[in-house]
Amino acid sequence: MTTLSFTPALKRFFPKLVEKNWAADNVKQLLEDLEREQPGIRSYLCDESGALRQHINIFVDGSLLKDRQDLSDELIDAQEVLIFQALSGG
Repeated sequence: MTTLSFTPALKRFFPKLVEKNWAADNVKQLLEDLEREQPGIRSYLCDESGALRQHINIFVDGSLLKDRQDLSDELIDAQEVLIFQALSGG
């Protein structure tokens, strides 16, 4: 099982997000499962082609996601996934 957590900025748009344990083989499957629980979140995180949007980062066990296009990074032995929404402005 992998613990999935989120930054507070992302919870502004999806207030029902909570840290939770998930069983998924890769990041793509994890986001598909998350979409079933939080409708609309996948299109917020990913563009029309399925690639991760520029303002979103995902860390798997503290390392930045390698495959932003296909989201194929494996989660089989992963302990923690953090979805991080980058903020900008001033």
